[in-house]
Amino acid sequence: MVILGIDTSCDDTSAGVMTDDVKILSSVVHSQVQLHHPYGGVVPELASREHLGKINTVVDQALEKAGITRKDLHGIAVTVGPGLIGSLLVGLYFAKAFSYTLKIPYVGINHLEGHILSIFLEETTPSFPFVVLTVSGGHTTLYHVEGIGRYTPLGQTLDDAAGEAFDKVAKILGLGYPGGGVIEKLARSGNRDRIRFPRAHLGPDSLDFSFSGLKTAVALYVKKWQQNGRKEASMEDIAASFQEAVVDVLAEKTIAAAEKTKVHSVVVAGGVACNQALRDRVKDLASQCGMAFFHPRPAYCTDNGAMIALAGYHRISRGERADLSLDVKSRYPIEEIPAL
Repeated sequence: MVILGIDTSCDDTSAGVMTDDVKILSSVVHSQVQLHHPYGGVVPELASREHLGKINTVVDQALEKAGITRKDLHGIAVTVGPGLIGSLLVGLYFAKAFSYTLKIPYVGINHLEGHILSIFLEETTPSFPFVVLTVSGGHTTLYHVEGIGRYTPLGQTLDDAAGEAFDKVAKILGLGYPGGGVIEKLARSGNRDRIRFPRAHLGPDSLDFSFSGLKTAVALYVKKWQQNGRKEASMEDIAASFQEAVVDVLAEKTIAAAEKTKVHSVVVAGGVACNQALRDRVKDLASQCGMAFFHPRPAYCTDNGAMIALAGYHRISRGERADLSLDVKSRYPIEEIPAL
């Protein structure tokens, strides 16, 4: 079985092709970072128009790199939420047209299920059950994963996602968009203990997150820092101290969730999982607790069509089908996905 996966949930147009043995034949991503950079964030209207102009090319490139034609496909998987409505619609209507024209089945995929399953794009994978932290610009959630299609939320952000906090702090520091990579780079040269920014633990047993207070604390500090001639610390110190506050909470709660559910493996996935400090911290804590640690390679941490193809493969192979009435959802809780 050969499955085409399509993701247009935010500002990346992506497509991937996979086969029965979970072999990824191709994964093509068109990034819109340069388009949105002048605005300091994703502009939904611009994103959807860019998807519309690029999706044909991206899918054609994915098929070409896979060494197949459209007639070789057995099914299509497309992200239907959560995400930006205009962006999601481009992918969905493209998939519907493909499915109808080629007379092959298609299914709608929850974007977060794609991230949860992205670790299975790697050769070394965890056994069920495990705990996964999906952390990106739009989501920060902990799940107990008991099998394909069996995901129980354990905790989530109550305000900003971790990746969103990185972007907002980068903007406060005048570093531009996106902020994750530039802050991580600056942090490598800074003192992470220079400034003690607040950590929102939200109670001894809470597995939820909150980053809005941290963002405000950084903004207030930077304002005074600038007024005082930037003498107390360097920009690298601020970046390192901010990153340390985020990593502390993410890592500690991920291990706490694993201990609570009595699993032996933890996974970190999503765009922020590219952050080396986060991966190192979770790995160290997991090792101390006798747990195995896994994370996808950076290309599979960020949004991609390969993870959607993988999720679609499992659903199509089990007989799931979508009809032409399927619609997109800006909010799509994992609990609402069809059980397998």
